[in-house]
Amino acid sequence: MTMKTEQFSELHRKNMEAAMKLAQMSIENSQRIIALQVEAAKKLFKESTESAKALSSIKDPQDAVALRTQYTKATAEMMMETARQIAEIGNASRTEFSHMMTEQLASGSKDMMETFQSFFSTLPGQNNNVLETMQKAMATANNAFEQIAKASAAGFDIAKPARKKK
Repeated sequence: MTMKTEQFSELHRKNMEAAMKLAQMSIENSQRIIALQVEAAKKLFKESTESAKALSSIKDPQDAVALRTQYTKATAEMMMETARQIAEIGNASRTEFSHMMTEQLASGSKDMMETFQSFFSTLPGQNNNVLETMQKAMATANNAFEQIAKASAAGFDIAKPARKKK
């Protein structure tokens, strides 16, 4: 029974490593997004004060409207660029997460099945149907995850050109 406990412990350790990697990835991406937002806020503040100073010295209403229009356009462009960069971070995160999950499921389900096979082989009155049912369930879960990952990737690939056209 010691071997079984060690196998389950090793499986648990691998799952914890994957969870820690996912948490680290999440923290790093959050930091990147926050840095983008802080930089955008700084730029907006700087441009806003410069615009206010410039507007205060303008006497002609036509020039004031033109300056406000220019400022509004620059602000919109900066916000769109920031949103695009955040979307790219999200897409890269999704791709990395999908890759990590695929690896984890592939290696984890193999390890888990080996552990369960070993465990069930030592039980009295072995029931092959239980093990076979578990194998089918895990294969079905792996296939479902692969289909979701493919559909998600296809959805992002379709959306990507639409964003660039605008």
